[in-house]
Amino acid sequence: MRIGTVTEIKKLERRVGLTPAVVATLVAHGHELFVQSGAGAGVGLSDGDYAAAGATILPDAAAVFEAAETIVKVKEPQAPEIALLKPHHVLFTYLHLAPDPEQTRGLMASGATCIAYETVTSNSGALPLLKPMSEVAGRMSVQVASHYLEKEQGGRGELLGGVPGVAPCKVAILGGGVSGINAAQMATGQRADVTIYDINNERLAELDMHFGSQIKTAYASKAAIAEAVKTSQVVIGAVLVPGAAAPKLVTRDMLKTMMRGSVLVDIAIDQGGCFETSHATTHDDPVYEVDGIIHYCVANMPGAVARTSAFALNNATLPFVLKLANLGAEAAMRADKHLANGLNVYKGKIAFKAVADDLDLPYEA
Repeated sequence: MRIGTVTEIKKLERRVGLTPAVVATLVAHGHELFVQSGAGAGVGLSDGDYAAAGATILPDAAAVFEAAETIVKVKEPQAPEIALLKPHHVLFTYLHLAPDPEQTRGLMASGATCIAYETVTSNSGALPLLKPMSEVAGRMSVQVASHYLEKEQGGRGELLGGVPGVAPCKVAILGGGVSGINAAQMATGQRADVTIYDINNERLAELDMHFGSQIKTAYASKAAIAEAVKTSQVVIGAVLVPGAAAPKLVTRDMLKTMMRGSVLVDIAIDQGGCFETSHATTHDDPVYEVDGIIHYCVANMPGAVARTSAFALNNATLPFVLKLANLGAEAAMRADKHLANGLNVYKGKIAFKAVADDLDLPYEA
């Protein structure tokens, strides 16, 4: 199979869809690899690294799309990339279609087969291609919250973990999944006062066993979330409904009860965000204030630590890319129901029900 990767063009996105190690593995299986010149520069990988791994270096994205059957990326295709897609292409990347009707319409019009990392599943029901970036975003969420609590950044001027004689900050984490548990690990490491909120009682029990006395857990009722917002200096939105738009758990009215200079971090922003006042931001302009509350809503958080993120993502995607390459997309999805769960757009139709429901579009299994 002819497989390509391109330089990411989403603003300040520096990750890369294929590392030289993955390229070398695919080449060893008899596949042709095409890499846009400079695609790995953002994570310290040169064209020479890719050439040594067996890839053909091409000058621009148009040349890669022309040469390749399968395009492996990191972020959702931007308008110039969508314009390069043809019906014979297979696109394998993060898509996050539910809050993005414009992208969805573009992919439908292209006729391409579009497989989303974020809805590929595993035998346990987990999301193995979302997990590494959720781990990164969860850990980063506490790092950025600590930074924006500083007075010079517009925050309350508080140290997340306090000091002897001064109480630590309260951190409310909405969602006990991969992002939430990684956020909790970092926050407890900084000695914050941490509570995780979730609607799954079994998950809350697991978290209680995992963390013991390091954290508290609470059922995520509307009243409990309202109280958390009122009493916490940091609220981290880490909820996930696979493939669907995130529920709005924190309303504008709740926000008005929060202590001025507190920080909201919306990890769910790629799926539309879980705070009513959220809108996507970028790494060069990451925060804004509403009612005196700092909002950090960067839509590609892991891009800030691009090298760590790119290698972690490639570790996870390699088995699926290899299966697509060895069998072809349709045969691979017939052979692997978990890969098939990643199919979001196929022959101009929406193939993932949650996306169709959220965008009020016809669904075709």
